[in-house]
Amino acid sequence: MAANMYRVGDYVFFENSSSNPYLIRRIEELNKTASGNVEAKVVCFYRRRDISHSLIQLADKHAKELEEEKESPVETDMSDKQKHQLRHRELFLSRQYESLPATHIRGKCSVALLNETEAVLSYLDKEDTFFYSLVYDPTQKTLLADKGEIRVGPRFQADVPEMLPEGEADERDQSKLEEKLWYPECPLSSKQIDQFLVVARAVGTFARALDCSSSVRQPSLHMSAAAASRDITLFHAMDTLHRHNYDLSSALSVLVPAGGPVLCRDEMEEWSASEAAMFEEALEKYGKDFNDIRQDFLPWKSLTSIIEYYYMWKTTDRYVQQKRLKAAEAESKLKQVYIPTYNKPNPNQISLTNGKMATVNGAGPGAFHVSGGGRACESCYTMQSAQWYSWGPPNMQCRLCVSCWMYWKKYGGLKMPSRAEVPEESTSPSPVPTEPRSRGHTARQSNHMIPMRNSGSPKSNMKTKQAFLLQATRLTKLARHMCRDVIRLRRAARRPFIPINCGAIKAECKSSLNSS
Repeated sequence: MAANMYRVGDYVFFENSSSNPYLIRRIEELNKTASGNVEAKVVCFYRRRDISHSLIQLADKHAKELEEEKESPVETDMSDKQKHQLRHRELFLSRQYESLPATHIRGKCSVALLNETEAVLSYLDKEDTFFYSLVYDPTQKTLLADKGEIRVGPRFQADVPEMLPEGEADERDQSKLEEKLWYPECPLSSKQIDQFLVVARAVGTFARALDCSSSVRQPSLHMSAAAASRDITLFHAMDTLHRHNYDLSSALSVLVPAGGPVLCRDEMEEWSASEAAMFEEALEKYGKDFNDIRQDFLPWKSLTSIIEYYYMWKTTDRYVQQKRLKAAEAESKLKQVYIPTYNKPNPNQISLTNGKMATVNGAGPGAFHVSGGGRACESCYTMQSAQWYSWGPPNMQCRLCVSCWMYWKKYGGLKMPSRAEVPEESTSPSPVPTEPRSRGHTARQSNHMIPMRNSGSPKSNMKTKQAFLLQATRLTKLARHMCRDVIRLRRAARRPFIPINCGAIKAECKSSLNSS
């Protein structure tokens, strides 16, 4: 029961296509529609296969820079299989939201920000675990580092200056050091300070009455008095006292100079109503990501101004009202939902009937028939599995075993790296097949399968089937030269369903080696 209960904040697999890998999402809200169905508002995560090649190169460059900064890099210690599978665990966070039916949830997973202090290989040891370090913007097609990254490493260490010996003159630039702005042991009593602050507020209220722009924004006396009572006025009054050595008469004369009363404004008064509305809209979309708020909504405002306005806005009645409204909306939303385990047969599922492979009910994508026992799994090359699934284009007639199919659905790639992804020196020669193979399997075991590009000639344009060039491996080339009497491998490749007498090949090779 607990495994089938999904709550807000859970990372889950969503299935939007029977033949494509699962989508990885984080549940933000669970809403019940008018028809009684449950929809999940989710945050989107993207895989490497979902973004462009140029951005993949940028992500690899970023990962390489992080790896070089580590004291003990582990990238060189990983095998090709580990590197291959680690790419399937990498995700890219986005700020994009979408609504999906909750019935399409296919299980839970775990997504974490890449921890620079943790070994990358630890993610391979945990099932259904992913990591991310970059944020992908699907509209702008950009990748940026996540603002919440853990700042660990030599780049973020502070340079602590040496402690000055006692009695040695301080030669530091005093203008760059902190300055004391208030003496708690000042000669004034608390009552005198409070009286001075009341005078400062009264001067601020009078200054707003004389200012035309302020009278438009605060048309009533109560609004002007409330604006004059904020921190900006109090800070100015206390700074004035400090600068005049806590002399009340001198400080009072500064509050009302010859040109008129001093008017102190903060960000709450400087912002217009339209700018405040845009800020609230941006805050709803981006949260406290002030850089994005400034870039997309308020580019004419400084970052300091936006941050200062935010903390002042949190003290207003409007913020309190919005917080109450959101709390009321949250009470009406679902906290969790129960989704039963999905057990319907996948359209790609293959059943074996009369020695032939066919999709369940004879329908669905990838339907095909192959005589004999079928071809091996495209990922792990096994010939035995409790269930098979068609994979890839229908004309390719490929299939995956149960474990490789679940790996494909969860991680978006094949469990084993293809020969194109493994360096030639790291691959061991494949043995000559010892049992009947289909055309694709013979090519995969003894050759590289390379699609031929259309040359542009009229004859090649008339071809309707995909052509392949069989690039022979060293073992195949050697067998062709040594085994010329018993069997010719070139002719055997043209008859993929006829068994190859491997015993005769071994005997001929042995006799040829002994005679030489």
